[in-house]
Amino acid sequence: MFTVEDVRRFASTLPRSSEHLIRDRVKFRVGKIVYVAFSRDETLMGFGFPKEEREALVAAEPAKFLLPRESDLRFHWVVARTSALDVAEMRELVLDAWRMCVPKKVRAEQELLAATRPSP
Repeated sequence: MFTVEDVRRFASTLPRSSEHLIRDRVKFRVGKIVYVAFSRDETLMGFGFPKEEREALVAAEPAKFLLPRESDLRFHWVVARTSALDVAEMRELVLDAWRMCVPKKVRAEQELLAATRPSP
């Protein structure tokens, strides 16, 4: 399991990422695009994810993932249960969601930087 603080620490390392509190919900954005958002009770984390792949993700692991509410189906979005994911999975999902939002140049710079860092 991970916490909002874990996401906050990781998201703060991503270029152009910013945190916002909107209607008592923690959200992370690149510009005006939200790429991660938490439910008020922080038990659910919504994140950017390709529409064409989300049904397969949810079907493969329904204990971890669920479709967004009907009004959000038009967006590239999936929801995860925070209690069902570990920190490594969270980091991968947050990073992929962030990559969907930033310009290709920023994404390429981050990938190059990550490739040159020593493994933890």
